[in-house]
Amino acid sequence: MNRTWNQYVVKRENKTLVLTTIINHMPISRANVAQVTGLNKGTVSSLVSELIDEELVKELGPGESSGGRRPVMLLFNGNAGYSISIELAIGNILGVITDLNGQIVNEENIPLQTTDFNTIFPIMTQLIKKLIQQAPKSRYGIVGLGIGVPAVVSQKGEILLAPNLDWKNINLKEKLSEIFHLPIYVENEANAGAYGEMRYGSSQESKHMIYTSLGIGIGTGMILDGKLYHGLSGFAGELGHMTIIKDGRSCRCGNHGCWERYASEQALIDEGLNRQLITNDQAEPLDELIKLAAAGDKEVIKLFEEIGTYIAIGLTNCINIFNPEHVIIGNKLMKAKEWIYPVIEAYIHDHAIGFHQNKLKIDSAKLGIYSPVSGMAAFVIEGFLFDRKTTQE
Repeated sequence: MNRTWNQYVVKRENKTLVLTTIINHMPISRANVAQVTGLNKGTVSSLVSELIDEELVKELGPGESSGGRRPVMLLFNGNAGYSISIELAIGNILGVITDLNGQIVNEENIPLQTTDFNTIFPIMTQLIKKLIQQAPKSRYGIVGLGIGVPAVVSQKGEILLAPNLDWKNINLKEKLSEIFHLPIYVENEANAGAYGEMRYGSSQESKHMIYTSLGIGIGTGMILDGKLYHGLSGFAGELGHMTIIKDGRSCRCGNHGCWERYASEQALIDEGLNRQLITNDQAEPLDELIKLAAAGDKEVIKLFEEIGTYIAIGLTNCINIFNPEHVIIGNKLMKAKEWIYPVIEAYIHDHAIGFHQNKLKIDSAKLGIYSPVSGMAAFVIEGFLFDRKTTQE
């Protein structure tokens, strides 16, 4: 029994290794898979045959010869299944269908006029059902559902606190499981954004990365030593609520002087209203401020620069604490990159400890607004590919 179990475990690990190698190096021949993995050619050939039978791998055709018979090249079959990923943001729900390569094949965006959970939940479930119906036909169908939320999320998928939504103690995963009989992943939106950028975006080579989501609030996801950092109980990354001003503005979290009260989209809008640069009746106040800045409004440009300085103060703290090689800034506020990014870059250059700046890159998110949904797709896809038990084993 023990030997049989050990054989099963070894085979499963080898199969995962072969599949990962094909995904990371495609197109690739069986011989090169054996070379990369260190497995013998017979084992690779057997495992590749199983993966082809399972429609996870397909043969592309002959590659270039190095002297003998031309090798048959292998590809990962990204169309073997699809994932549904949702970002529940303040003011909208973004939903996407992705293939197993993480490529978005369809999307839906629904504006929200409320933060009431009992109103939003049925809207979200209807969106998920619509996306499921829109997914292309495939061997494995919908392989899972991922939800990114701007909240403190427990390891069991429970929303413990979402200050900007005014939600507490909502077991979102359990509620969704009652409707959708799929693997379900619920994660903090900024963590999802960090993971999306690491897997599919601008930070695929980085082992130490800070991703900051600048929306109505501020969230931070951290990749440390190539892995998403959750902390002891899964609550790491709530850096939007670190204090940057003693006895400062009150925050929904109950604290005062939080970073997001000075450096978020909401902070920008609040100051724009206070300074009478925009009015309460603006449907898209951020877009209006960008329009004014583009027209040369000096007061609006000054406001963007102030917000940029506050963003940079928080990021400098993150850099000095975590010593990342890559800082990525994402979400809606980066639509104003033209005015805030130079300020951020200059402040960090002047204030971050010198040796922390060695090899440091500061970028806007390559995936743009899709970083969180791409990260959720990655969680779903990896859960399906690498935790699944095939019928052949």
